[in-house]
Formats: sequence, C-alpha cells, structure tokens
Amino acid sequence: MGPGIFIKALLQGSFSLMVFGWTQIIMDIQPLVVIITGEGHLHGFSHTYIGAILLALFSAVTGKYLSQFGLWVLRLRPLPSISISWPVVFLSAFIGSFSHVFLDSIMHSDVQPFFPVTLSNSMWHIISVSMLHKLCLYSGLVGSGIYYFIHWRNKNS
Repeated sequence: MGPGIFIKALLQGSFSLMVFGWTQIIMDIQPLVVIITGEGHLHGFSHTYIGAILLALFSAVTGKYLSQFGLWVLRLRPLPSISISWPVVFLSAFIGSFSHVFLDSIMHSDVQPFFPVTLSNSMWHIISVSMLHKLCLYSGLVGSGIYYFIHWRNKNS
C-alpha cells in the first residue's frame, strides 16, 4: 500500500486509494486459494500482465461501488457527493494491478509476468526483498507526509 499512498498524495482526488487497495486484495485471491488448497501455481495467471488487465477491469467495476459505499459508511462523504468518476476508478485499479505484478515479480521467483510470451522473470531480485520492503514503507511514509501537508496548506489558505 506504500506506493499507493504515495500516488494518492501526488494525484489527490484523481486517484482512489480504496479502489487501489481493493485491487490488491483481488490480485491475491488466487494465491490464497492455492495456499489453502495446496493445489495450483502460487503466483499464477493473476500475477501476469494479462491477468492484471482482467483483474483491473473487475476491480474497477466492483471497487467503484464498494468504495462509494465505504466512503458513505465512514461518513467521509455525504450521500449526494459519493460518486467516484470512472476515469479515477480505472486509473486506480490499473495502477493497483500493474504495480502488484511488478513488485511481486521482484519478490517472487515463480511470477511469470509476461506469460504467455515468456515464462521467465527477468525482474526477480533486481533489488533485495529487504530493500523492496523499505521502498514500499518509505514511499508510504513520504506519501502520507505529502498528503497531509497539502491538506493542511489548503485548509489554512
């Protein structure tokens, strides 16, 4: 979620962190099923860029309505203004799914991001898993700072 928080800070209302997060969950349902059943390829089709496109489309359509409902339940937006635009929803879902495949390609040797073109994963270990975790953490911290600074500045101007 760190990179998503950073992107939210930069794009503000042009990016939905809720749809991004929903997409992260959807992306990992297939690996969860493999872990529970013990059958299948851990990071299978859902962790390819073709799979990411399909899951982004699904996540966008379902995430739009779930996010609008969530914003209403959390009372972050009143009923008349809870609509999240389709461009924001699709951008958020596609950033979510593509970044998920990219980051998991670095972390997991079994990810085949360019299936069916190639089964190889040239991204695996381009940086250490420890460094990847730090980059995700730091991007979230920096993003949080930027986000709240912008809101503080807008509130006081």
